[in-house]
This record gives sequence, structure tokens and C-alpha cells, in this order.
Amino acid sequence: MAVHIDEIAPDLFRLSLYVPAVNLQFNQFLLRDEEPLLYHTGLRQMFPMVRKAVARLLDPSSLRWIGFSHFEADECGSINEWLAAAPKAEPVCGPVGAIVNINDFADRKARIMEKEDVLATGKHRFRFLSTPQVPHGWDAGHLFEETGATLFCSDLFLQSGSVEPLTDASLLDRSRQALLDYQAGPLAHSSAWTPLTAPALEELAALAPRRLAVMHGSSFTGDGGGALRELKEVFREILGGPSSE
Repeated sequence: MAVHIDEIAPDLFRLSLYVPAVNLQFNQFLLRDEEPLLYHTGLRQMFPMVRKAVARLLDPSSLRWIGFSHFEADECGSINEWLAAAPKAEPVCGPVGAIVNINDFADRKARIMEKEDVLATGKHRFRFLSTPQVPHGWDAGHLFEETGATLFCSDLFLQSGSVEPLTDASLLDRSRQALLDYQAGPLAHSSAWTPLTAPALEELAALAPRRLAVMHGSSFTGDGGGALRELKEVFREILGGPSSE
């Protein structure tokens, strides 16, 4: 298995590892800036491969920030390996993530971001949005890179297969099929329709992202707000049923 590197926006790189056994891409995103940021660490067993890919773009020891949406192995499973490799790096997450998981699990305490806090990395600014249970997890949140209008989507828009790095075609058919497939298998109920779901997706859509950085599958360029509103209806249809509010 090899990590494929693609620049999906100026200084923003998608590092993708396709795992045939699960027919899924695992994507990390590296921002090259004065204070470099890695979003998603990958699974712990992936660390050597992802580190080698990062080293093709910058010195891994120069990483300053490590972000993720929620506490899960593919989101932050190798965080301690990264903290050891990058002495100045700090995890970035919301208060729930820090209190419940990271400040005990990780070898370095987190930079806690309250809702709407902004992290400046140099030329780029990341705004934090708390989205409990969206896509899943009490601690879930998203980062929105304001300079290039890129939303880091985590497991939203999940797609199966080995697909192109970036597309301007709709992701909805792929995402709908993947959600249906997951609902029928052992990983069902990874996401749920709750009173928080529609407002959270609408809040993300209102940011009007021009790019969606997707963890599993192709990233998207275009009307990200419209795509998120369409995804909201797919979630309502599959997870909530016809009587959903």
C-alpha cells in the first residue's frame, strides 16, 4: 500500500491510503504554512507510511498542530507517535474532546478551541465549530479554513472505493450508497438522526465552503453549502425516516 499525495488547494495536500480489504480510502490533510497543521493522523499502524508522505512535503518535526473531528482510531489513533515526532506539536480539539479523551490519552495536552474560536497558522485561519453527534461522537467538531473556504468534513460524504482526489461532480449518489451499505452491515448506526443533526448541517452549509476535504473518498470543489444541504436530506431520508422533523 502506498500513500498518494495530491495538492487539492494551494499548500493543502491530501495524503490518501487505499485499503482494499475494506474498500476505503483513508485521507489525511496537511497544510503547509508557518505553523503546519495535520488534520487526521491515520490509524496507529499507518503512522510509518503517513510520516514518510509528510516528509516529502515538509520536515515532520516542524508540525505545530494536529486536528481531528472526533476520537476515533483513524482520526487520531497515531497522535502520540506524531507528538513524539514533532516536539512542538499540540492537539487541537473542542472542550469535550479534551476533557473526555485527549488530555488523558495524548502525551501532550490539547489546545482547546471553543465554538467559533479561530486558530491562525500564518496565512491561514481555522474556525472551530462544535457539532455533537455529527457525523458521530459527543466530541465531534469541524474546522473551517476561512482563507480558502475549505471545510474539513471528517466522515461526512463518506464514499467507498479508490476514487479521484478531487471532483466538481456531486458526491451525493456515492455518499447515499455508502450510507445504505453501512446501514445494512456490521457498522450500522455510525451516524444517527437527532434534533442536533439538521441544525448542525445547516450551520456548516451557511459557511458557504468552496471546498470539502473528505476523509473517505474524493474531496469536492464547488458549492459546498448546497452539497451539505443535499446531504442533510439524504441523512433525513435514510437515518430519520419520513416522519423526521
